[in-house]
This record gives sequence, C-alpha cells and structure tokens, in this order.
Amino acid sequence: MASINSINRLLLVSLICFLISSSFFKPKCLVLGSLLHEDSFKRPDPLHHFKDYNGSFDVTNKHYIASTAFTGVHGYVMAGVWLLCGLGFGIFVAVKGLTGGSARFPLRDSLAQHYLLLFLLVLFLTSVAIIASSLVISANQSTLRRTGKLKEIVVGGGDVAVQKLGKVTKTLKQMQVLLLPYDKEISSRLNTTMDRLRKESHTIQHFVDQGGRSINQIIHSAYITHVVIITINLLMLMASLVLLILHWRPGLFIITFCCWVLTIVFWLSTGVDFFIYNFADDTCLIFQDFDENPQTNTLALMLPCMNETYSTQMMTEIGFSIHNYIIELNTKIAVITQLVGLNAQSEASGGVIQICDPFSQAPNHTYIPDSCPPKSILIGNLPSMLLRFTCQNKDSPKECSSNGKFIPEDSYNMVRAYSSSIQQLINIYPDLKSLSECKFVKDMVSELVWHQCKPLKVSIRLLWASMLSLSIVMMVLEIFWVAKAIQDWGRSFSACSITPN
Repeated sequence: MASINSINRLLLVSLICFLISSSFFKPKCLVLGSLLHEDSFKRPDPLHHFKDYNGSFDVTNKHYIASTAFTGVHGYVMAGVWLLCGLGFGIFVAVKGLTGGSARFPLRDSLAQHYLLLFLLVLFLTSVAIIASSLVISANQSTLRRTGKLKEIVVGGGDVAVQKLGKVTKTLKQMQVLLLPYDKEISSRLNTTMDRLRKESHTIQHFVDQGGRSINQIIHSAYITHVVIITINLLMLMASLVLLILHWRPGLFIITFCCWVLTIVFWLSTGVDFFIYNFADDTCLIFQDFDENPQTNTLALMLPCMNETYSTQMMTEIGFSIHNYIIELNTKIAVITQLVGLNAQSEASGGVIQICDPFSQAPNHTYIPDSCPPKSILIGNLPSMLLRFTCQNKDSPKECSSNGKFIPEDSYNMVRAYSSSIQQLINIYPDLKSLSECKFVKDMVSELVWHQCKPLKVSIRLLWASMLSLSIVMMVLEIFWVAKAIQDWGRSFSACSITPN
C-alpha cells in the first residue's frame, strides 16, 4: 500500500504549487482605449489651442474629457449669447426708464394693431413650451431607468467576481486544513494565496460599494437637476398665463427675468446632455470593440483579469496535471487489485473500480464533467471505497490481516487528504476558468453592447433633443413676451381683457 501512499504525490504538490504561485489573480495592466477607433475621438481640444485630440478613449485624460465636453459647444455658446442679450435688454430698459422714454419704443406703434394676434402667439408658444417640458420629463425618466440598468449590470459583474473569489478562497482553506499535517510548505503557500484572494475580493467589493454609490450620485444628480429646472419652468409658465390675463406687469417682469435665466440654464444643460451622449457613444464603441476583439482592446476595469494566452496555458496545465494524476491513480489501483487478489467487481462500485477523469486527452485537456464512464467514481469518493480495507490503529495486525484490511490508518488519512484536495480543486475548476478568462467581464460587456447601449443612447439623445427643443421654444417665447411688454407699455388694461381701455 506504500505505492498508494505515494501515488503521484509530487505531481499533486507541483499542481498546487503551480496554481498558487501563478499570477492568476494579478490584475491585468490595462491601457485605456482602442487604437482601432482612434479616429472616432478626433475633436477640437480647448486645452490644446483647439487642435484635434488624437488620443484614444481615456477617462483619466483631461484632454479627452475636454474635447468630448467641447462637443456641447452649441449649448454653451447659446447660453452665453442669451445671457448677453438679457444684459443688453436689461440695460436698455433701465436707461429708458431713467430718461423718461418709456413710451417711445420704436415698435410700440407697430404692435398696437395686433393685440389679439400677439396674445394668441404668446398663448400658443406657452402651450408648446409646456409640452416640450413634459417631453423632457419623460425622456429624463427613460434615461434614469436606462442608466440604472447600466449600474446594475456593472455592479452585478463585480458581485459575481466577489462570489467566485469567495468560493475559491473557501475551497483553498479546506485544502489547507486537509494538507497541513502532511505538507506544511503547501499549506503555507495556500495561506499566502488566500490572503491575496481576500485582498482582491476586498478591492472588488470596494469597487462595487464605492462605484455603486458614485454611479448612483451621478445618475440621481443629473436626474434631479433636470426635474428641478423643468418643474420651476412649468410653474413659471403656468404663472405667466395667469399674470398675462390679469395684466400684472411687475409679476410678468419677474416671470420673464426668471424664465430668461432658466433658458440660459437650459442651453447649458443642452450642451452637457450632448456631451454625455457623445461620451456614452464612445464608451459603447469601446465596449463593442472589446466584445469583438478582446485581445486588441483593453478597458480600465478594476477587476482581476489576466492575459488570455497565459490563462489558457494555465488552465490547460491544471487539466493536464489532474488528468495524469487520475490516470496514474487508476493504474496503481488496478495493479494493487491484482496483487492482493481483490474481486474486480467491487460491491461498493458495482463494477470495476475506476476513478472518474473529467478532462479530455491531449492537447487541450478540456474539462468535460459528463464524460466519465457510468461505473466510475469521483476521486473524492475514493476514501470511502478504501475505508473497508483500512486497518484502524486500535486493531491488531493479525485481526486486520484476517479481515482483509491491509491499508494503515495513517496512509488512509493521507490518501483521503490528497484525494479530497484534488476533488475540491476539480469542483472549483469552472470558477477558476471563469476568473482566468474574465468571463464575468465579457458577459457584462456583451450584455451592455447587445441589450443596453442602443436604448441608452436613444434615451440620452431624446433627452438632448427635447432640451434643445425646449430651449429654442423658450427663446422664441421670451422674444414675444418682450414684444408683448413693449406693446402694453404705458397702456391700461382691464382684468381678462386683450385690448387696452
């Protein structure tokens, strides 16, 4: 039985040492961006004298952020123009009031014949502005749902990694306990590996917690900002209709001033929304490229990934080692069975005693758990098969010999420890393969590319388009409000009347 005690023990040792000494959980060195779509990011960079940004997608690069933010320049410029127009009109009105020329506006006499038309135009444009505001609220709700779904997928990918790392760590802990009495060096290395795994798990958990909160803050900040400014605008529009009918000029001036300021904010928001749309489009482009060409595209994901070529080599080596170990074990069992004259038809197994080998032949050594013969047993069940042949320390040699028990208890315990360790390693092999190939990252990216990117971009673009429409409508409306103010200047109206007294 000494041969069973030493069945490829060195092979198992080398297998475990290979696993725990590898850089399996070392984060991949990541470079943000993709050279395949570098031309897609060529935009004027205000931080570089408005020369084109020629770099790649890189959220840590201020030049990329500045060039992408500059795509919303139409909104920023219009906000500035409208601010200057407001200042100019305010100065003009103030000068007219101080010089006593309040009744000498050039257009006043021209507008005097169109009270009903101007009133209807203001009423119509106010109604259009209310409708446009409602569209913004609807698009804002849609964007909130889409970005919330995006957050769930990203955070969910991190949760999957944490769960898999936790399962692997728990298994290695069990292996450490089993092997400690027989190989303290491996036990020590397993302990080092578990510390590394816990560190990686804490890093990812921190990413999930902090990243989830940060994403929540960004999503809800943008959502609340739109809700607040649109709600205020709706209140102002409703109030303007009432004040327009009541002809309360001070209130109308206040409403006009507030809506003028809101329109400036709307244009700024339009620019920011277009910037966010372009950023989302860039991100989806990178995700799509990663989904199609993961080896030529890298993303800044704080998750434990490794080079695909190395991961394939490593998992093949693990499969090769376990495959050879089980083949050698089956060979030794057959030899010992013949030597001691055991019945080939074991009552416990119901057939020839054979250890299940879940790995294919060379060169790939693919893990195929359903490929075992029907009468084979799992390597983890080998100790229960050998228990009937184990001589307990409390039994005398003569008693053990008469009962056909030829395996010493100490040898049995060693076989149980190593067999159980190999079985646990086989059990976590799918998780190891998933982690080594960053499958959870690839699944997350595929979900984003095929199911989330398009509707997310559509919702953000609708939000931008509705904000753009509202900004234009509000500008036109305020121009007509000014015309109405000029038309009514110096005249007296009865409540609910359209023409002056």
